[in-house]
Amino acid sequence: MPRYFFHTSDGGRDEDEVGVELADAVAARREAVRYSGSLVHDDPDILDANSGLRVEVVDEKGRFCSAVLIQAVDAECAKRRAA
Repeated sequence: MPRYFFHTSDGGRDEDEVGVELADAVAARREAVRYSGSLVHDDPDILDANSGLRVEVVDEKGRFCSAVLIQAVDAECAKRRAA
């Protein structure tokens, strides 16, 4: 069974060095969605208005498979940027 790695970025970058064995890239994408949701659930402040959250899935050869991107937009920040 292939191994997939879930690297996270939320202003900094955390490399997954262990990975998870999953059936295929579709299963890895589903797992990335679940993992992203659990990160936001555990720490809603992870969605900083400037950087958001990215969970990138790569296979055991380091090839990009998919990514989950979550961005929060704060109306007050948007107003300040426009000014």
